[in-house]
Amino acid sequence: MAGTSIHPDVKYKRIMLKLSGEQLGGSQGFGIEGESLERIAAEVAKVHKLGVEVAIVIGGGNIFRGSSAAKWGMDRASADYMGMLATVINGLALQAILENKFDLQTRVMTAITMTELAEPYIRRRAIKHLESGRIVIFAGGTGNPLFTTDTAASLRAREIGAEIIMKATKVDGIYDSDPNKNPNAKKFEELTYLDVISKRLDVMDMTAITMCMEAQMPIMVCKMGEPGCIEEVVKGKKTGTIVR
Repeated sequence: MAGTSIHPDVKYKRIMLKLSGEQLGGSQGFGIEGESLERIAAEVAKVHKLGVEVAIVIGGGNIFRGSSAAKWGMDRASADYMGMLATVINGLALQAILENKFDLQTRVMTAITMTELAEPYIRRRAIKHLESGRIVIFAGGTGNPLFTTDTAASLRAREIGAEIIMKATKVDGIYDSDPNKNPNAKKFEELTYLDVISKRLDVMDMTAITMCMEAQMPIMVCKMGEPGCIEEVVKGKKTGTIVR
């Protein structure tokens, strides 16, 4: 299967979409809500039709968050491995709706081997899937405890040669404080990597930001759920907040 021809308006041919698990949980933020899942899949399908190669890293916080469980007295490594398994559940759910509802070909690749459910992550195979027009969903984080899925997104984005990381959030960009709690919160249109680090902005963890800074990988933070949100990013339109 050959990839779809690229649309002339597209600026970024290969993107990394970073989804939090809470995005799948809908208004409650936990579990998997069908409407939220379908809304995300619809946006992915739109950009795929433009010929964009889409890779996705998905979190698992809607099911289990390792960092929280560690506070209960659970060993942090064990808790993180449980969180990795939650990302696999989310990845399989997203795969199912992309294939069954939108007739797209996908591959779930996991950092932890579970061949009955998904392919093991192999960099060259992942790139081949993307070049063949398949959507690739990376689950299982980095395969190591103590690393976030933000770091996994940065790592995989660099490995596959993505041109931008799009981090989908519940707000339309990066603010100096929580806009849901502070009506006077200031939105940033553009930031440097060092701005994010020095201001301690809650965008991605420091390891992820540093990896992007070393590779000069731009990060677009914008709101998921608004129609055309991913399409605007791949066409280079100003939306959300850009970190570069």
